[in-house]
Amino acid sequence: MITRLQTNPSIIVAGHRGWKSAYPENTLLSFQRAIELGVDMLEFDLRFSKDKVVMVIHDQTVDRTTNGTGKVSDLTCAELKQLDAGGWFGKVYEGLKIPTFEELCELLASYPDVLLNVEIKPSPDAKEVADASIAILEKYDFIPRCIFTCFDAEVLAYIHDTYQLKTQGFPGELMSNYVPGEDGTISKMWAVGISMKLLTPQLVQDYERQGVLPWCYCPDTEQQVFYAIGSGSLLMTVNNPEPAIQIRKLIERKG
Repeated sequence: MITRLQTNPSIIVAGHRGWKSAYPENTLLSFQRAIELGVDMLEFDLRFSKDKVVMVIHDQTVDRTTNGTGKVSDLTCAELKQLDAGGWFGKVYEGLKIPTFEELCELLASYPDVLLNVEIKPSPDAKEVADASIAILEKYDFIPRCIFTCFDAEVLAYIHDTYQLKTQGFPGELMSNYVPGEDGTISKMWAVGISMKLLTPQLVQDYERQGVLPWCYCPDTEQQVFYAIGSGSLLMTVNNPEPAIQIRKLIERKG
């Protein structure tokens, strides 16, 4: 399924941590609402709890997105589940929980066409997190829907070499353990994520010449979406999916 993006002629919208601008990020509600809005792909972040349960959370600590404190890796799944992961975003969202990856997969089972950008967060045990996450995805038969992302080039290479899976990296200056040269990290990358600060038509063309799909993040306004299109980057990971989806509908109507 993910391979269809190689020949995709239209805008592809990926929800960054779900619908991050409108709902508490990386919660099942955020993912559900993004799917209902019409995103093609979900991007989410994975790391281990203390007892090595794969959890869906971005930060190394729970401080920003819950009512708790401390490192995710210092708390068990049960302890993480006691935290409120919604109230920080607004009182109406109090009671939302940090999902386990299994819980997210249960939700995704009802939406077989939604693609998945699986980001493994850099950490000392990131390769082990990748192993556990891939095992869960294999159990649900989701692997054909997935691309794997990491800012640690060593972890990206591990996923590519060990599992022969498709990966998304980033420009070398943004990655740790990046190996330069045509046989280095770039050779492990199926796609590249380019921030709006770095996105130019020239950079897009450079990656295309190297056989790497040039994706971008995060064009969240109409102006940014049109700039991304003009630069040649049609897959957009966005905090707010509405502008990209509306512009796609407009383009499709015009034929």
